[in-house]
Amino acid sequence: MGNFDDNRFKSTNQSWETPDELFKKIDCIFNFTRDVCATRENSKCQLFYTEEDSCLNKQWDGINWMNPPYKNMKQFIKKAFDERERAVTVCLIPARTNTRWWHDWCMQGEVYFICGRPKFKGCIHGLPQPLALVVFGKERGIMKSFFL
Repeated sequence: MGNFDDNRFKSTNQSWETPDELFKKIDCIFNFTRDVCATRENSKCQLFYTEEDSCLNKQWDGINWMNPPYKNMKQFIKKAFDERERAVTVCLIPARTNTRWWHDWCMQGEVYFICGRPKFKGCIHGLPQPLALVVFGKERGIMKSFFL
């Protein structure tokens, strides 16, 4: 078992902005209509939901981008899963394949693992954990292949 400090991977910031280069590559495939987990400063789409205008209380439609706050990510993943009949949602999340929620919800979507460690805006280093894109929606096989 690994011996990690209690705060090795801890962050007080829960709104790290997706790198523009990464977002542009994914947006070229999907043409997103809404960012469902944004702030006014870091939104990636003209339409977006903020913490104050919570996406968790809305009915989703269109093609959504989601880079959720990692501290309570499970509730956002479940929402994207629940909205899959009305909307397509692409989730940028840590690949936590050892969790129950990953197997309950993410494994029912399309999963694409990201090679490398994208550096989020404002960070000195890339995340010390693997990342994945999980796509929920009625359509299957939206992304044939994806390379960053």
